[in-house]
Amino acid sequence: MPDPEREWPGLRERFLITADDAVLALNKPVGISVTGERHDTDIVDLAAAAGQTLYPVHRIDKVTSGLVLLAVDLAAHGELTRQFTKQTARKTYLAIVHGSALPERGMIDLPLSVGRKNRVRIAAQREAIRTREDAGRTRWSVEDADLLDTKRYPSVTEFATLARLGEYTLLALRPVSGRRHQIRVHLAWIGHAIVGDPLFDKSGVSERTHLHSYRLVLAASWRTPPELDLTAEPGADFWGPFPGADPGVLTGVEKLLDVT
Repeated sequence: MPDPEREWPGLRERFLITADDAVLALNKPVGISVTGERHDTDIVDLAAAAGQTLYPVHRIDKVTSGLVLLAVDLAAHGELTRQFTKQTARKTYLAIVHGSALPERGMIDLPLSVGRKNRVRIAAQREAIRTREDAGRTRWSVEDADLLDTKRYPSVTEFATLARLGEYTLLALRPVSGRRHQIRVHLAWIGHAIVGDPLFDKSGVSERTHLHSYRLVLAASWRTPPELDLTAEPGADFWGPFPGADPGVLTGVEKLLDVT
């Protein structure tokens, strides 16, 4: 029997955050792609099969839950994607990671490269990564002399620690750049893999990846006021390693990420 959440009308009805004549936003569940995954059903294909054309403004991984924005109007699509290209889109993610020794605030400034089997990695050996205190944050970086002889892409992720419970830590993250798998690779390379990440977590403690696209802020000229400010609350399955999490833990997330 078909799963209504894997058909466009049911998916749209259950996970819709907002929609207008230009865009729609979904709180995407884990296990479905946005677009472009070979041999897999994705949101764009499901909508097309139901007669609606969608243009992805950005993508999040199949294993990541949360906010995803799609355009139904090409002019709006161009306006919004340019903000991602210029890195002016304001993105906030939540992640539950292994380990409890992370600082209150951090900046992971590690360039990415593509290794064997098209797998994203840091463009340096782990032992070349250094930490230092920088403007109230712990900063992870690597010197140019220690970088691998490969094409590399500057990548920066900022984070704030929201809570710790046992061997796990809840983080709010802001990817300043927007590389593929950036948050997942950055956290794994500093020794704090996301719980349930199929690429980097071999513990087997969770069946889902605990990474969630939480908030997105963009300019939107057709709206009054001319802004999109969207939030996708994480579902109960996200909180697995944090049983009984206090809903107030997400209060003031954006302020925590802003370091003066």
